[in-house]
Amino acid sequence: AVGGTMGEMERKAGYDPGYAAAVNIASCPTGLLIPPSNTFIVYSTISGGTSVAALFLAGYLPGILMGLGIMVVAGVIAWRKKLPVNERVPLNAAVGAFLQAILPLSLIIIVIGGIVKGTFTATEGSAIAVVYALFLAVVVYREIKIKDLPKIFLDSMVTNAIVMLLIGCSSGMSWAMANADIPFIIEEAILAMSENKIVILLTINLILLIVGFFMDMTPAILIFTPIFLPIAESLGVDPVHFGVMMTFNLCMGIVTPPVGSCLFVGCSVGKVRLAQVIPYMLPMYIAMIITLLLVTFIPQISLFLPQLLMGYGG
Repeated sequence: AVGGTMGEMERKAGYDPGYAAAVNIASCPTGLLIPPSNTFIVYSTISGGTSVAALFLAGYLPGILMGLGIMVVAGVIAWRKKLPVNERVPLNAAVGAFLQAILPLSLIIIVIGGIVKGTFTATEGSAIAVVYALFLAVVVYREIKIKDLPKIFLDSMVTNAIVMLLIGCSSGMSWAMANADIPFIIEEAILAMSENKIVILLTINLILLIVGFFMDMTPAILIFTPIFLPIAESLGVDPVHFGVMMTFNLCMGIVTPPVGSCLFVGCSVGKVRLAQVIPYMLPMYIAMIITLLLVTFIPQISLFLPQLLMGYGG
């Protein structure tokens, strides 16, 4: 939705279609890191109850860093290609746009604030978000009619059923793997290669990057968290930090070939071929990998906000 709107505006402004699509595509993974994020809830469930509130707070700085890295690359490309620059938006216009969006934006504050402060759980926060969004859509903005609700509810039930089925199957597989000592066997194999923490984390990241090329995020987290989390914890890696690292790594897969969903949807929405987008995406991939390494080896990027705002201590 955002890509379609922005892509048309960028095209009218004289931007190269491939560049415009690449910037829109590269920004997609940040939405999986900056809360509210279903991915963190799935990780919390499969990791044995890692704090959702801590995960939500931990995702902010890595998500912002990823966004800044993409912005720097996009800015350098725009400067080198001398792309047109729009006039400054008047302050009153910016304030007016903000006021129009203040009701939807307040949803984030209500949900994240309530979860972090312990007013309600992540599940209760999701229910509150649904009711609030439904109120805005039906009563305030009137974009949804009452007669549309049954189909919307049915579609949501189907989506949730798929996720719950995956979680159930993954939990069973996790139990089977634990009883077969598979995580221990994999841990021994990785530790046999090296006992160096840096080498092991680089190996895990490399494996997850390859997995992300071919597998959707939710199944990947459900399958590989029970394998890699015990290894990470044996190295002294905090489960919240590891959850952010794993999510950051796998979310890159949605913008990389051969099966990156956002990559192909972005090309379709932007009405461009993959070959037009990839040259612009390559430096953005590099920026993402550099940021991933920073998040991996500087735990405080992830843990600073949880420790500051909720006294998280692992």
